[in-house]
Amino acid sequence: MSGTTPDPNDDVVLAGEYTLSLLPEEELAAFEARLASEPALRRICAIWAEEFSGFADDVKPVTPPEDVQTRVEMRLFGESAPERRTGLWQRFGLTGLAVAVLAVLLFVSSDFLDQGPLPPETPAYTAEVAAEDRSLVVEAAYDAENAELYVERLAGEAAEGRSLELWLIAGENAPVSLGVLPPDERALFTVTPELQEALSGGVLAISDEPEGGSPTGAPTGAVLATGPITDA
Repeated sequence: MSGTTPDPNDDVVLAGEYTLSLLPEEELAAFEARLASEPALRRICAIWAEEFSGFADDVKPVTPPEDVQTRVEMRLFGESAPERRTGLWQRFGLTGLAVAVLAVLLFVSSDFLDQGPLPPETPAYTAEVAAEDRSLVVEAAYDAENAELYVERLAGEAAEGRSLELWLIAGENAPVSLGVLPPDERALFTVTPELQEALSGGVLAISDEPEGGSPTGAPTGAVLATGPITDA
């Protein structure tokens, strides 16, 4: 493969083809080599596997008559079907399937790319930050390798003209802002070196703040949700 940065859209399509076992042998080896060192690519494959797993749920299995393939080949290729069966049948059948699948992949790949960041494959810490009535629920997972905190808002949103701000509370120390939750459901926050050790045993909290976040560096509005940080 070239030294250029892979196109994320290409990776989504390749992962889908890999999941369906449609990659040619030479591309398969290169793709599996990338899988061994790229967790993000493995997560895309996992998403495809989950998507494809339900495709046939409502399809009842039917055993076709034994001569159905022979009859189809005869109609397609005439008397010379036996001589041409392997090459033409495989090219016709597999290419048709590949084109159909590729069309589906291209149609939905933008949805994968629009989902935002993916959760870390092996987080060091996790937390569920939730209101008592679960009107606001945010899941968090810390990627120690990249010093990034992944958050996903499962329920709730900021009030009009307000922002939800995420805070880290460690022991008796004052809350430290990790950032304002964006309108998107998923986001990544960079955790500075001085805060990384404070994550263990800490608490995450979300407060209601003026639009753009607290103007004072400390929570000014109501604390809407809290959750302890636990070792994953």
